[in-house]
Amino acid sequence: MASTLYQQRSRNVLKTYALMAGFLVVVIAIGWAISWYYGNPAILYGAVVFSLIMNVGSYWFSDKIALSMNGARPASREEFFDLYTVTENLAITAGLPMPRLYVIEDPAPNAFATGRDEKHAVVAVTTGLLAILDRTELEGVIAHELAHIQNKDMLVMTVAVVLAGFVAIVADIFLRMSLFGGGGQERDSRAGVLFMVLAVVAIILAPIAAQLIQLAISRRREFLADSSGALLTRYPEGLASALQKIASDGTPMRRANHATAHLFIGNPFGSQAGKFMNKLFATHPPVEARVAALMGSKAE
Repeated sequence: MASTLYQQRSRNVLKTYALMAGFLVVVIAIGWAISWYYGNPAILYGAVVFSLIMNVGSYWFSDKIALSMNGARPASREEFFDLYTVTENLAITAGLPMPRLYVIEDPAPNAFATGRDEKHAVVAVTTGLLAILDRTELEGVIAHELAHIQNKDMLVMTVAVVLAGFVAIVADIFLRMSLFGGGGQERDSRAGVLFMVLAVVAIILAPIAAQLIQLAISRRREFLADSSGALLTRYPEGLASALQKIASDGTPMRRANHATAHLFIGNPFGSQAGKFMNKLFATHPPVEARVAALMGSKAE
């Protein structure tokens, strides 16, 4: 188990660098195409600067962006005593610094972890989760999120949210430029074909960016976090019961979106998870398989 965890952490760091490098290449390529069309090298230089800034920003501020996208607010010890003490006890057991705690005002039960490293980790839970779970189930969920922190899953998860999202934005901007023209009459002959091709590329780039999230973050990390969390609490039944409650609730999150869906312990689309597009970009294995794996590990 230990060797598997160390291998997973190393792979997640490499995945993060690969995502950042890919983002750099894509934005520079789009910048080069626009600068070639307009005959202005400054556009290419601007694309390079933009991609570098976004790479640094995604690493340092991805947690703040993810929290803002989901409307999370800080959770105090006084207001959420059980959440705070459960997290504090499990963090001590895992040998991790106490993560910052946030709460999302949402009736759908769910939770996620974010942050660039163990010292800057954040765990966010919904009010719906706190309302339906007992203490042992809450321990299972928090242990799962702490496992993501310890395994460095959250690094690649949060960077993927920001970079894939901005690739889609850049593609959309370029698509609009191609549709509404610009660039001068003298370039119309050669630009027509170029912009037509790039418009098609831009159209398909946004869903590809979302798909990259699924490719970058395998379903295996959820099984690994489940097993690591169960190992931390020594009570897999708690997490198994929590997963079943989350899945059976069926309430979709108010701010559910494909960009951050992979961050959560459960599918944020709830009862809408079975729809075609949600299935296409599913980042979680079936709850039945996760529960079976947890209870199987107990039997062993």
